[in-house]
Amino acid sequence: MSERNRLADVILDEASLAPASPNAEHERRIALFDLKESNSFAIAGEDRGPYLLLLAQSDGRLAFDVTDEAGERVVLHHLPMSAMRKLVKDYLMICDSYNNAIRTAAPSQIEAIDMGRRGLHNEAGEVLMEALAGKIEIDLETGRRLFTLVCALHVRA
Repeated sequence: MSERNRLADVILDEASLAPASPNAEHERRIALFDLKESNSFAIAGEDRGPYLLLLAQSDGRLAFDVTDEAGERVVLHHLPMSAMRKLVKDYLMICDSYNNAIRTAAPSQIEAIDMGRRGLHNEAGEVLMEALAGKIEIDLETGRRLFTLVCALHVRA
C-alpha cells in the first residue's frame, strides 16, 4: 500500500446518522478505527493522497466526498444506494440475529450465524469495490469497513 493511496481520516455526516443501538455504535467505532489504521484507497487519475473522506447519504444516494489533506476537494462521487439496499437490509437482519443468539443459542448456532454474517459482509465489500471501480479503487478489507459505515447511514434513510 502506498502512503499516498490511503485514507488519513473518515468522517460520517452527522445529519445522515440515526441513533444507533450499542452494538451498532460499537461496530461503527471499530470500522472507523480499523479504517484509519489500515486501508487502501486510490482515486483514479489522482495522486494527492492521503485522503480525507466524508461519507454521507442524500436523496437515496451515497456520497463519497474526498478531499486532500489541505481540504481541497479531489472528487465527489455519488453511488446509488439501490445497488446495496438489499445487502444492507440482509446484513442488519443477520447482525440482529447474531446479537440475539449470543445471549441464548448454542455455540454451534452462534458460529453458523457468524459465518453467514461474515460471508455477507465479504459479499457487500466486493459489491462496493465493483460499484466504485474505475473511480475509487479500494481493497476488500477497506470495502468491508466502508460497508459497515454505509449500514450506519442506511438506518436513518
